[in-house]
Amino acid sequence: MHIGEVAERTTLSLRTLRHYDEIGLVVPSGRTEGGFRLYTEDDIARLMLIRRMKPLGYSLEQMRDVLASFDALAADPASEVHRREMDAIRDAALDRKTRLLEQVSMADEFLAQLDEL
Repeated sequence: MHIGEVAERTTLSLRTLRHYDEIGLVVPSGRTEGGFRLYTEDDIARLMLIRRMKPLGYSLEQMRDVLASFDALAADPASEVHRREMDAIRDAALDRKTRLLEQVSMADEFLAQLDEL
């Protein structure tokens, strides 16, 4: 599918999708004869994984590392090393989520105080 449809499905901007391609984070699986990017469902799944990392504050380099770990585990699902690596990624993501929830809680408290005024 073309980049416009991918942007719609992932809610990522065209600029973001082009940037991810330029830096090699998510390279489209193909190109038309005219050079237009063509994405597959696997490409979209990868973009959705990135989109879900963004609110947790992952940098582009950290996202690249996580994707590499996913790829390594997919290539060798029986690998204990890759499984432990994925467990560590999950634990770190859970820590990020916990911090984010604490921030949301503080924001709720602030809003409640404002409502009391």
